[in-house]
Amino acid sequence: MLLNAGGRLVGRPRIVAVDGRSGSGKTTLAERLRTAVPDAEVVHTDDIAWWHSRFGWYDLMIDGVLEPLHSGQPVHYQPPAWASHGRAGQIEASANASVVIIEGVGAARREVTHLLDAVVWVQSDFGEAMRRALVRDGDDASARERRDAWMTEEIPFLAADRPWERATIIVAGTPDITHDPIGQVVIAHLCSGSVSRAQAVPVNNTFRSRALGQ
Repeated sequence: MLLNAGGRLVGRPRIVAVDGRSGSGKTTLAERLRTAVPDAEVVHTDDIAWWHSRFGWYDLMIDGVLEPLHSGQPVHYQPPAWASHGRAGQIEASANASVVIIEGVGAARREVTHLLDAVVWVQSDFGEAMRRALVRDGDDASARERRDAWMTEEIPFLAADRPWERATIIVAGTPDITHDPIGQVVIAHLCSGSVSRAQAVPVNNTFRSRALGQ
């Protein structure tokens, strides 16, 4: 499915975005996909956005990551806020990677769609996603303040951008059907733009099957 998206590629990695709201399970899914595909790599939007802007970073992603990959060049990119805030190192991705997975809220945003070969939207229950965020980030006053500030921007951003409408596949980040949480993901079947049903499939099939149920 995802390995067929974008047609046959020569001289560059396939670029797949994994998008979804905070706490949906994007990072977990991206890591599972990375381990399922030899020579796959992951770039996190949080590293691009760090100390720059929660959602005003698309130009950095294009200039620093996506355009070099499209040109068959490796990525060795230090976002501008890193040096000024004492963060060493850089974002790296090999031009010889089989797949580069761009993970994070806004990974499939409208401004970068033309540079993506496939989009995975991780759909999640809002309440469960928030519960996960509490477990991950803590629930002290400082954590609540950071989370509230983030959600104040995330909710209108996603409502305006609607990345799920550009999804190649939709994965259930908070599934309610029986599945193996290690070896399977729950993928929605789309019919005329609407979800008709969902099915648990092996993680590898998200890359290797042409279409579910066909």
